[in-house]
Amino acid sequence: MNRLHLIAFSLLLMNLTVTGITAQENQDATALQADTIPAASTETPLPAVEAAAEAYRTGNFRKSIELYESVVAEALADNRESAEVYYNLGNAYFRDNQLGKAILNYERAYLLDPGNSDIRHNLRFARNRTEDRIEPAAVFFLQNWFKGVRDLNSSNRWAVISIIFFLLFLICVAAFLFLRILWVRKTAFYSGIIFLLLMIAATTFAFSQKKERIRRDGAIVMVGAAPVNASPDENGNRLFELHEGTKVKIRNSDGNWYEIEIANGSVGWTAKKNVERI
Repeated sequence: MNRLHLIAFSLLLMNLTVTGITAQENQDATALQADTIPAASTETPLPAVEAAAEAYRTGNFRKSIELYESVVAEALADNRESAEVYYNLGNAYFRDNQLGKAILNYERAYLLDPGNSDIRHNLRFARNRTEDRIEPAAVFFLQNWFKGVRDLNSSNRWAVISIIFFLLFLICVAAFLFLRILWVRKTAFYSGIIFLLLMIAATTFAFSQKKERIRRDGAIVMVGAAPVNASPDENGNRLFELHEGTKVKIRNSDGNWYEIEIANGSVGWTAKKNVERI
């Protein structure tokens, strides 16, 4: 009877896990539908993407930008986003010397597919071209470790990994309950504990990634020089100035002003027209 109770509990836990992940994926389907970098034909109208890519190859970056922007607008109208399109749009903006727009679109691509090495490289390269050199505030090393591991995959990939670990956990539970060989039962017991912990970790990473994507409190400075004041007022005391391409965190808003925080923890207010949300 105890074994049956354990099996029933495991199945219930699996049902709750799968239900949570399914709900997550359903929400992603209506809000953010391109976690990976897919073939262009699966995400966007093929002729528009091909025309934009051809314009980029021939050096007509303005035309490429125009076409990619139209693809993005059409996708957003259908509640879809594509890391591939944002990445290509960022490349076109970068080659057209529009650094702020390039970083903005690289950041959007990175938000959808943080594990992609090409996106990471181009974003890092573009950031090195910005004027501001802000030393990040010190954070606990485990926080950096967590974010580094979490960003190896997107939320949907972590969800799939979580399911795989849970299935392996169930196999270990079954082996422990129904097999009589002692060494097999011991191996299944300790392996099951490991797989359960890995499942919890993967699920945590998945929901953390999802929260990051939904919150979207990051923004990029889009003007050559953005004054940051002590209050949401043109006549407020000037605290510092940010330049095109710098990333900020939006903390609050008041009318036409955003309260922002930069990497070193400094806080101030800047006009909404100076920045654009990621």
